[in-house]
Amino acid sequence: MRRSSGCGSLVMRSFSKSFLVLAMVLASVSIGHADTIYTESINGDLSNDGLSPTPVTVGAGNNIISGTTGGATAPNVRDYFTISVTSGLRFVSLLELSGTQAGNLGFLGMQSGPQVTLPTNTVTAAGLLGWVHYAPTSSDIDVLPTMAIPANGSSGFGLPLGPGNYSFWLQDSSPGTFNYSFNIVLAPVPEVSTAALTIVGILALVPLLRRRHQFLKH
Repeated sequence: MRRSSGCGSLVMRSFSKSFLVLAMVLASVSIGHADTIYTESINGDLSNDGLSPTPVTVGAGNNIISGTTGGATAPNVRDYFTISVTSGLRFVSLLELSGTQAGNLGFLGMQSGPQVTLPTNTVTAAGLLGWVHYAPTSSDIDVLPTMAIPANGSSGFGLPLGPGNYSFWLQDSSPGTFNYSFNIVLAPVPEVSTAALTIVGILALVPLLRRRHQFLKH
């Protein structure tokens, strides 16, 4: 009986170790949190030309874009930048960060591809994936779900967005100068197959371990 009890404990310890391996595998597919930050006051003014937007390098985690816009900064009323979401990543949220200011009409539009091709005097959003009028905020707000809804000619889109190029148009036509800060959040595509295979392997061992444990008890 003493030997059976010891062997049974050994089996259960091996079983626990298997679940520890599973936890480590699942942890390895968690989202990264490195920040890639573009700040106009440090990195220079963003482009004022939609056909030649400023390229901003982004990666997994938080990607914060900060600058100023407003009617008093002409010809810098508009800011344009473009990002490339690489393979293995997905675009999950776009946060208007606390402290962002706006005048009468803060505007943020997004177009698929490396340019914003709409004229500045356009009366429709045809050609854009989505857009939003943003207001001053004292707390972070995810505006991507609102942008995803088709409106005034925009095509709309599903969430999350996959790999590709996305270009942005920021504008505030009100007199004055207004600070803005947006966080583009990218997440790795979950490696479900690796975790799933590990789970399947462990579950397949359960009946065998149970039978062995019952055998050793006798």
